Amino acid sequence: MIPSPDTTRGRVATILGSDIPADLITQGTGGEIYIRVDTPGFSRAVSQLAASQFTLIGLFGVEAFGNNPGTSVLYVFEKQDHLLVLVPEESGPLPSIARIFPTATWFERECRDGFGFEFDDAFDTRRLFLHEPYPDGFHPLKKSFVNAPITPRRNISPADEYPFRKVSGDGVYQVPVGPVHAGIIEPGHFRFSVIGETIFNLEIRMFYKHRGIEKLLEGKVPDTCMPVAEAVSGDESVANATVFCMAAEQIAGVTVPERAWYLRTILLEMERMTSHLGDQGGMLVDVGFPLGANQFFVLREEMMRANDRITGSRFLRGMIRPGGIERDVPEAVISDLAVFLARLKKRYQAGLKIVLSTTSVIDRFATTGVVSRSLILPLALSGPVARASGGTEDTRVQHPYGVYGQYIPAVRSLHDGDVLARFTVKAAEVMASLDLIERLSREMPQGPVLADFSARDGYSLALVESARGENLCWLWIKDGRVERCTFRTASFCNWQAIEHAAQDNIPPDFPVINKSMNLSYAGTDL
Repeated sequence: MIPSPDTTRGRVATILGSDIPADLITQGTGGEIYIRVDTPGFSRAVSQLAASQFTLIGLFGVEAFGNNPGTSVLYVFEKQDHLLVLVPEESGPLPSIARIFPTATWFERECRDGFGFEFDDAFDTRRLFLHEPYPDGFHPLKKSFVNAPITPRRNISPADEYPFRKVSGDGVYQVPVGPVHAGIIEPGHFRFSVIGETIFNLEIRMFYKHRGIEKLLEGKVPDTCMPVAEAVSGDESVANATVFCMAAEQIAGVTVPERAWYLRTILLEMERMTSHLGDQGGMLVDVGFPLGANQFFVLREEMMRANDRITGSRFLRGMIRPGGIERDVPEAVISDLAVFLARLKKRYQAGLKIVLSTTSVIDRFATTGVVSRSLILPLALSGPVARASGGTEDTRVQHPYGVYGQYIPAVRSLHDGDVLARFTVKAAEVMASLDLIERLSREMPQGPVLADFSARDGYSLALVESARGENLCWLWIKDGRVERCTFRTASFCNWQAIEHAAQDNIPPDFPVINKSMNLSYAGTDL
């Protein structure tokens, strides 16, 4: 439920003080609160939000927004069920907030690359997604940029190479891994600094395949955006399609039919299970336990075949659209799904028993790749990575959407923060998803699955809980078409936890640490 204007002003006064005039506070269609501030007021507000234990979950540029003819930077902050969006109104450089909110580092660098926007006193001004071959003065997210082939820089000198952190000393050596890997995975570079066999520093570099998702969506009508939204990250097709549709539906004031939300939720939970089964199988491969891995991979393959039977796509594509679901799912198919999942549940429990009673597996998982709970807030960690380290947040609970307010999922939280904790949290989530789908299948109402959708002008923020954590979409519709659409997946923030998790481990443990988080390269390289 969207709070009333009086309630909204009361929330802002409680959090930031009563010195912000009411006419500078507006309420978004997704329940978020927009606060327009000048530059001095911005610095003050950021300090107050930090003191109030808010998390920075988004930072992105947008041109000609509100009263600012230039580039505005929108800052999205979250605390439990509160969502605040700070909108500094002045066109000049803003102070960097990365020393207050460390997760802002990548966000600010992304905004600098995309729009040429500068942040004063930033401690990291390296390029992020514009790698060395991109020309100087090239800012592809600006409205003036037209998608077209570019002429890359040639004759790149050593001085132009990306400046990794310099680590030196007696016995220190570097272990570079990637960006090209032995497996069929996307590119990413991992640079380890090692003394003996112990990792004491890791720096990652992503964005080798930046795809310009924002520009691809620009100018499209919402109904035609679904293939691009589904391609943000291939194994999060339902989550990203749903969060886009939620933003569009909030702007349009469309109520999605109840049966459509039941079906959407089943697809979201099937996607979650498919992802977790693959993660768990991969973790067991990386510690040399094929007996356990094979069981999880077989179950994942059977899940993907079930996906195909329901939607015609192993990755559940082509079903989510603004207004609901593209087509209904017959009752016989839903009944068959319930029977299939009941059998899968027993086999999954048997596989878990084998894994969790094998001491060699527990020895490799326990105390490996620890992510401290103290990192959750400053790095905006979410999903199983955060919940395995003592976090309790789950978007389905803090910001319930669809039928999640009625079917509240069980949230498992552990405190060790290691590979074993992440494996166990994902196991709990698979079991919770199985139980939730069983209830949804049994109690699903009859009725239509698609409401009339007609795009309206406006902007809105939407959040969903993907398999990896909290995904965000901010959508601005103008003249019936996408003026700007920004996605931010959980991977964008969670990748930064890997640099901490690898410390004090050995390089052979890194594959299982990486797989225990299973972060998306594509979902980061937007």
